Amino acid sequence: MSLPPEHFDDIYAREDDPWGIEHGWYEERKRACVLAALPRERYARAFEPGCAGGALTAGLAERCDELVSWDPVARAVATARERLAGRDHVRVEQAALPARAPEGTFDLVVVSELVYYLDAGDRETFWRAVEERLRSGGHLVAVHWLREAPEYPVEGTQVHDELAARPAFARTVRHDEADFRLEVYARVPPEARSVAEETGLR
Repeated sequence: MSLPPEHFDDIYAREDDPWGIEHGWYEERKRACVLAALPRERYARAFEPGCAGGALTAGLAERCDELVSWDPVARAVATARERLAGRDHVRVEQAALPARAPEGTFDLVVVSELVYYLDAGDRETFWRAVEERLRSGGHLVAVHWLREAPEYPVEGTQVHDELAARPAFARTVRHDEADFRLEVYARVPPEARSVAEETGLR
């Protein structure tokens, strides 16, 4: 079964930064890898389901004209809103996909350390919602922890293997480390293009 919102409420009740997202070189470097992997310098409208306290959100905000970020935990949303205060183009909401789907379409969706919390049915609903809301030619970024996590419904490797099998997406970037996998997919059609092709290089 998918881990329920109450699971994360309990975790945040015990600790302000339960996964060490706010501090430490590992998380800081991983955020830098995510931002460096974005094929375009700027995006019109982006969606980030599962923003936690907004550490990655702050970096994405510099690359997007409009950014919608969600998290199911009230405490995390409060932290993210405080961090992003004054950035009127960023909207942080307490919500969760797949229980709810965002309005409108996007040319960037960033899914970070999230989908391994979902069971098979919810993973299918999650990716289908992303497919429906990601514009043709838009980019999906997925990054997940690869080491064993027995409390999760599925491990990160399986999340990425399932994503790679979806015909709506064509992978343009894959970065593997012992700890995490980072991939970028283009919503097809049109034919997926590399970063060089995106910027006019042949």
